[in-house]
Amino acid sequence: MKHLQYWILGIGSILSVAINSQPAQAQVAYGSYVGIGPAIGLSDGTQVGGVLAFRYKLLEAPLSFRAQALIGKGTAVVPTVSYDLPLNWQTDAYLGAGLVLTSGDTPSPVGNKMSFALQPGIDYVVPNSNTVIFGNAIIAFDAYRNGGGTALSLQGGVGLRF
Repeated sequence: MKHLQYWILGIGSILSVAINSQPAQAQVAYGSYVGIGPAIGLSDGTQVGGVLAFRYKLLEAPLSFRAQALIGKGTAVVPTVSYDLPLNWQTDAYLGAGLVLTSGDTPSPVGNKMSFALQPGIDYVVPNSNTVIFGNAIIAFDAYRNGGGTALSLQGGVGLRF
C-alpha cells in the first residue's frame, strides 16, 4: 500500500510539472559586440570599403542600439535601434531603423546626405566563444544631394562580444 501512495504522489508531481511548465522558447542571443569587415556600396557605382560595427544589447528587451561606420570614397555613420528576433540559441535576425550621417560631398557607400535608413541583418554567435559573425544591408532613402535616390550597402564581418 505504501508503494502505491509513493507511485500516486510521483505521478501527481510529474503531472503538476507538465501542466505548469511553459514551452521552451529561443532567447535573444546575448552579447554586445564590436566588429570589423568589408562593405560594398551598390548604388553609386560599386564602391568597396570597410565597416566598423557596434551593437549594445538591452538584456530584458529584444532591442539593440547599433552603429556602423562605413568607410569608402566618403564616410558615413549609421546609428540605428533594432528589434531582434531570435531564430535559435546562437542566431538573431533583426530590423533596425535610424539615420545616415555623412561627411562631405563625396558619396559614402550609403550616399552623401543625411537620410533615413532601414537595416535588416543577422548576427550569429559562434558556440563556446566570444566571436560573432554579422551581416546586414543598409537601405538609405533620399541619400544623394544631387537627385535624391536610394542607396544600398551590404556589409558583414567578425566581431568580439563584451
